[in-house]
Amino acid sequence: MRVLIIGNRGQLGSSVMDVLGRNHGLAILGIDYPDIDISNPDSTELVFGGFDPDYVINCAAYTAVDEAENHEDDALAVNGIGPRLVADECRKAGAWLIHVSTDYVFDGSASTPYAEDAEPSPATAYGRTKLAGERAVQELLPDSHYLVRTAWLYGLEGSNFVKTMLRLEQERDTVSVVTDQIGQPTYALDLAEHMGLLFDKHPPPGTYHGTNSGQVSWYDFAREIFRLAGADPDRVLPTTSAEFVRPAPRPAYSVLGHDRWADAGLPEMRPWLEALEAAFEDGISAG
Repeated sequence: MRVLIIGNRGQLGSSVMDVLGRNHGLAILGIDYPDIDISNPDSTELVFGGFDPDYVINCAAYTAVDEAENHEDDALAVNGIGPRLVADECRKAGAWLIHVSTDYVFDGSASTPYAEDAEPSPATAYGRTKLAGERAVQELLPDSHYLVRTAWLYGLEGSNFVKTMLRLEQERDTVSVVTDQIGQPTYALDLAEHMGLLFDKHPPPGTYHGTNSGQVSWYDFAREIFRLAGADPDRVLPTTSAEFVRPAPRPAYSVLGHDRWADAGLPEMRPWLEALEAAFEDGISAG
């Protein structure tokens, strides 16, 4: 089986490369910008023609949430137009597509976990562009796609909240973190393992929520990061979103439900705290 991984140098893409690399029955090509520009049809067509994949995993995304508010066209090129071009090449090649999306397609006004079939209602430019990508994939590959929404992603590669807290723990006496945003920290390696299940087990096509189970506030998440780093969690101080106004509003509640995994006879991802502890064992605090 030939698998094309787009965005292989990011924190998720690199984890997918690691996980799938253990399966010696796969021929894997990892590629990233500038070797592929998914918003450019000529670039995308050239890569597909040279590799002829059976599966494509698209981890490429414009993830600068605040910048997208003033540069929505740039975000749309990568998050909306890009997935449409990738899906169209998959359609022509007869390949399945695993496309990664986000909790930002919801506005965060819920109080119970968002089901996979909940109606999207993005409140940000980033969310709107990611929803455009979702709809393109669903339209062009109705029977040969997996749409995987994730949230609060962190990994051993790249920048993320865990690494930011570890840096601030070294630089500051205290760190203020919001208590009124609730979500699901998700370890990139765990998500990569579950994405591998999709083509190992081949459940029905459609939308799957790829987040570690449970829920927590950013504040309590930061306290656990400090604790695992051997620092005093009380150095993390509570604050509210009103004290940290940003160009793009953050969802107050972005917990995603996982019923689709159970329906397919597959396990949900482990609890977020177990995953965070594993990330420390894997060396996330090393830099």
